[in-house]
Amino acid sequence: MTRSQFSPQPAFAQDPDELFDVVTEDGAPTGVVKRRADIHRDGDWHRAIHVWVYGFQGNIPFLLFNQRSRQKDTAPGVLDVTVGGHLSAGETIEGAFREVEEEIGIVADPGRLHLLETRKAYGKIERELQDVFLYRDDRPLDGYRPNPAELEGLVRLFLTDALAIFGGDATSAEATILDAASLTVKPITVTSAILLPQRYHPYYVRIGEAIADIVRDEPDGTMRYDRRVHAEPI
Repeated sequence: MTRSQFSPQPAFAQDPDELFDVVTEDGAPTGVVKRRADIHRDGDWHRAIHVWVYGFQGNIPFLLFNQRSRQKDTAPGVLDVTVGGHLSAGETIEGAFREVEEEIGIVADPGRLHLLETRKAYGKIERELQDVFLYRDDRPLDGYRPNPAELEGLVRLFLTDALAIFGGDATSAEATILDAASLTVKPITVTSAILLPQRYHPYYVRIGEAIADIVRDEPDGTMRYDRRVHAEPI
């Protein structure tokens, strides 16, 4: 299937004029709406979603990473959550699931998106409330259509290798990447150098361990977790 057979994807990845709702640290609306550029400049709390896609190649579980566009203003070219995006002003979490199609070219079944945690991610200026979801999808890597305006490609890394790198037990692992521009699949070596910095690894470990628990305890892929709230610097 060619890219043209999928729904159109936005060609502009980060619109500085996009409007976001300002919320409190606990997610309550304040009634204030600001431009993306202003909300990041001022360090206001705002909402976002993360969707981690995992699946099985045969009987081997894998995790999908988004290789960030080299045109991004932060962390260009590194591996990140499969799908991440902000909630536009007035948008619900369900509406924000549009990000899955916009970034990786598949339509996710909302009933299979399982909320794992709410993450309070904060830095010197950034203040973001991230609702973190897990989504199982076993399709082959070339069944996705990553948006080249958003990412360089999609990287499939076996779960055991991912956990070894996150935990510091390995420095590299062999993986596969679907290039967003050419839609070709090729090998890639994943190292800690192309992951987000070390301070993000506890978050990565939680994701990997949650998926490992599902794989081990719930062979049908059913999610049976209580949502947790984590606060951590970014």
